[in-house]
Amino acid sequence: KREYTTEFKQKAVELSYARGNAAEVCRELGLNPSVLGRWRREAKKYGENSFPGKGNPKLTDEQREIAELKKKLRDVEIERDIPRKAIAIFS
Repeated sequence: KREYTTEFKQKAVELSYARGNAAEVCRELGLNPSVLGRWRREAKKYGENSFPGKGNPKLTDEQREIAELKKKLRDVEIERDIPRKAIAIFS
């Protein structure tokens, strides 16, 4: 199984749109047309958040912001609960 860099994927997608002929780009780059098709769909759906790397989820800007806010909320809840637990222990 071949692995491609994020930059390669982005350039391949850009090239396929610029030329308007994805099959030709696939032949030149040695890609399976289904692979380039998947990359194009991902680029269209996720924009600059496409191709995040191994194990990292593809998120839209809104999804990424929601995840960050949820993490901040968890951190604040933990900070809030520490004094409550300390009071309960020492009471």
